[in-house]
Amino acid sequence: MCASHLFPAPGAKAALEEGTLLTPRFGTDGLITCVTTDAETGELLMVAHMDAAAFAKTIETGEAWYWSRSRGELWHKGATSGQIQTVAEMRVDCDQDAVWLKVRVAGDGGCCHTGRRSCFYRRVDISDGRPTLALT
Repeated sequence: MCASHLFPAPGAKAALEEGTLLTPRFGTDGLITCVTTDAETGELLMVAHMDAAAFAKTIETGEAWYWSRSRGELWHKGATSGQIQTVAEMRVDCDQDAVWLKVRVAGDGGCCHTGRRSCFYRRVDISDGRPTLALT
């Protein structure tokens, strides 16, 4: 579904940056980046993408919906794992091309398909100019 059918087109820069009308700017691929954090702790849980339908369903249901780039389909986070993400707060950035969800996670509280709480479970360490990954 085209974003123009679900959301109004972005207006002038001043309206986009300072106005009260939600006019998300989806990329040429039809997606917008979404950062998801824990509503209570602020912990970064995941980064995903939304198409216009996922963005609209998130607003409509109060639960996180994403676009799975790997599967090429709409994805209701937690539908199979029980890790439903209930949206406590939604924000857009200054030019409305990124979304930030603050969520409460049901089930075991995890968000990563590897079974971890956060998808960001590895730290990049640099030693002698060479990067390596370390579990955190």
